[in-house]
Amino acid sequence: MYNGNTVGVVVPAYNEQGFVGEVIDSVPDFVDRIYVVDDCSTDGTWREIRRHAEKVNHSATRLEVSPTLADGGLDFSERVVPIRHETNRGVGGAIKTGYRRAYDDGMDVTAVVAGDGQMDPDLLDRLVDPIVERKADYAKGTRLLDPEFREGMPAFRLFGNRLLSGLTKIASGYWRTTDPQNGYTAISHRALEELDVESLYDDYGFANELLVRLNCHGMTVADVAIPAIYGDEESTIRYRSFVPKLSWLLLTNFLHRQRTQLVESGGWVTSLGYALGAVGLLAAVVAGLLAGLGAFAALVVAGLVSLAVGAYSDRTSGDALNSE
Repeated sequence: MYNGNTVGVVVPAYNEQGFVGEVIDSVPDFVDRIYVVDDCSTDGTWREIRRHAEKVNHSATRLEVSPTLADGGLDFSERVVPIRHETNRGVGGAIKTGYRRAYDDGMDVTAVVAGDGQMDPDLLDRLVDPIVERKADYAKGTRLLDPEFREGMPAFRLFGNRLLSGLTKIASGYWRTTDPQNGYTAISHRALEELDVESLYDDYGFANELLVRLNCHGMTVADVAIPAIYGDEESTIRYRSFVPKLSWLLLTNFLHRQRTQLVESGGWVTSLGYALGAVGLLAAVVAGLLAGLGAFAALVVAGLVSLAVGAYSDRTSGDALNSE
């Protein structure tokens, strides 16, 4: 319990042997329930999860084990709830499983802490506070607000993160959010109730798509400066497939948001500006091929102006939803 609110933590884990047990042990005492989701690991992750779950539950003198199967695993119905997927669903799929269980258990706030040990559990209260204080429906960590935190990031991660931050700003409409791939998050029970979480992307684009859906529902998002811990863990992201898939996901979600906001809130200036900008730039390419450099340049300028109008309108309406 945290300031009168129940708190659950989802720990998605895939091949995190040697890391996930320590994560379980280090979750703060104010957390009521920990949902550790093994996404069909091929190493000893599941054994490690069960071993540490039994230890934590036993130390809390609550050792009543229920034999109920839960998505391939045992439901302990205790502080630590081990869940195992029978097939690999991706990190988004693991988080969705944890979200569903936390929502069913009535958790007021549900956080996500990765099973690889890169997130400091001692800082969890920073993410829970905006939800408990009713300042935000969703809080996410970011390594980009504080220069000291940025310096700790490998150069290739920092470059990719900034690129994805820019693309996600456009897709989601949260123009002041950064570090969209940061998985250290907290979400309110209300947000889980209103969002169709099950329809969200199962893989690493889950966090990006979630931001878009939050905006479509008028939810407030808070960025919280939190450092990452880099150790011996290895990333499972395959960038050759990840980048094209995420780019397409962001484009389709951007179009979904424009359609939703045009219908529900009459945001025609934003949608019209983006549409005219896209048409103008496409026409510029055609004109450049057929009519020469002059027509190309004129249409490029017109397209960029239209895009700027759309982005400005989008930013002034979307920023009201975002709190840093």
